[in-house]
Amino acid sequence: MRLRLIFHAILIAFCSLATFSGIYAQTIQFEGMEFEISNVKASVVELAGENVLKVERDLDKLPFDVERLEATVDEPTYVKLKNVTFDDGTIEVKVLSRIQNPSPFEFARGFIGLAFRINEDDSAFESIYLRPVNGRSDNQRFRNHTVQYFAYPEYKFERLRREFPEMYETAAPIGLNEWITMRIEVKDEKAELFINDAKYSNFVVPKMLGKTTTGSIGLWVDIGTEGYFKDLKVSK
Repeated sequence: MRLRLIFHAILIAFCSLATFSGIYAQTIQFEGMEFEISNVKASVVELAGENVLKVERDLDKLPFDVERLEATVDEPTYVKLKNVTFDDGTIEVKVLSRIQNPSPFEFARGFIGLAFRINEDDSAFESIYLRPVNGRSDNQRFRNHTVQYFAYPEYKFERLRREFPEMYETAAPIGLNEWITMRIEVKDEKAELFINDAKYSNFVVPKMLGKTTTGSIGLWVDIGTEGYFKDLKVSK
């Protein structure tokens, strides 16, 4: 009887710890802001003499399957800014990406970008990201797939290519291992991306397809990417 009571007490303690861990998600501080870690590994590291935020997809938390590409990419893999609600306005950040060595995905492209209007449980958001490997390719078809919009969970890149060919992607002269400034201006259903010092937008999403109209902001990466971020600015 006593043994049974001890086992019961241990089981209750274990369940309480699991619940506590689920409620209080892991966070990280950077540039005076607090981020919640979602399906990624994140750390503040030194790069070229300055502190930056390093983010990589956590394959233990969210596995990747090359045979089920559409189902296992374009996922909530980001650090999410806490205590900020964003609907319309401007998000600006500097990003740099490298390919992991070894890479878990043969066709990794340095996937890096921003998620926004993320809802509370990470089940829906909008995103614009980059594939820097494609940016200066000798193949124009690859170049045309350098910038990507998607809306999680229903409109990932493969569905968008099938149903709206060439509409939600474009080219941009960018590359790996270089700092790229992304500035996204959001207004109602429209989003525009400005890269580096562009006077005019490089990419226009005339009608976003997501379910959310307000939410948080995420620094996003995907499979095979070492992502680095700095100088995040948000204005409404």
